[in-house]
Amino acid sequence: MDYKKTIIRLLVSLILSPVVIYIILIIARLSGADYDMTHGETWIIWVLMAILINNAMVKKSA
Repeated sequence: MDYKKTIIRLLVSLILSPVVIYIILIIARLSGADYDMTHGETWIIWVLMAILINNAMVKKSA
């Protein structure tokens, strides 16, 4: 297992996660929806989005 590559992938997914969340919230706000999120909800969504992004970055071999 390459620890450097794993840590880099984890950091990238943790950084991209809030960006994706805020893009989704901005699009929803532009279409007329209004969402209020507590700190706990934001943290859970942030972690779940990071897991999703991390799983999407897996290099698939044939």
